[in-house]
Amino acid sequence: MELFTYYRSTSSYRVRIALALKGLDYTALPVNLIAPQGGEHKQAAYLALNPQGRVPALRTDEGALLIQSPAIIEYLEERYPQVPLLSSDLVTRAHERAVAALIACDVHPLHNVSVLNHLRQLGHDEPQVLQWIGHWISQGLAAVEQWVGDDGYCFGPAPGVADVYLMPQLYAAERFNLSLEAYPRIRRVAALATQHPAFIKAHPANQPDTPK
Repeated sequence: MELFTYYRSTSSYRVRIALALKGLDYTALPVNLIAPQGGEHKQAAYLALNPQGRVPALRTDEGALLIQSPAIIEYLEERYPQVPLLSSDLVTRAHERAVAALIACDVHPLHNVSVLNHLRQLGHDEPQVLQWIGHWISQGLAAVEQWVGDDGYCFGPAPGVADVYLMPQLYAAERFNLSLEAYPRIRRVAALATQHPAFIKAHPANQPDTPK
């Protein structure tokens, strides 16, 4: 498999975690989103692969090209079920998907670089942009805090899809200097994940395109 990725992209980060948890080999193909010429994702070569011009994109072993991290992660779960990311219990599975959707649909899009740049173009200064980021991330994490369990990872002793989405969101919170003090359950999950080999392997600091 080939993963078109960017080290700091939280959606790419999710897919890297899912691949690592399932023990799947892939070739990372970095796409520089902040290249001087306007970003490689906006160039014709990448747009020919993904007309939306976003990362991640995954080329499967069979040659199919997949886009959008939720669709890619669902594909990996169905294609490689040996290490499941979803609970066998239907209610727990729904909770796991809810946390994933809360982050992917309600939090992450509101601090995506394209949204932040549009806010700047509309005349908002950096303190206002940071206030926007802090509001939406904090609101989302406060909701996640109420859903995750009291022990282990988000929903049990092994990491699953909720953790796959949560850890990149915490990386974003750290980037924007947001405190996690109000979220003891989330901090417990983070402490476990930061020691897990799959999460370590997928972390932005350990990617081939990470600035050294």
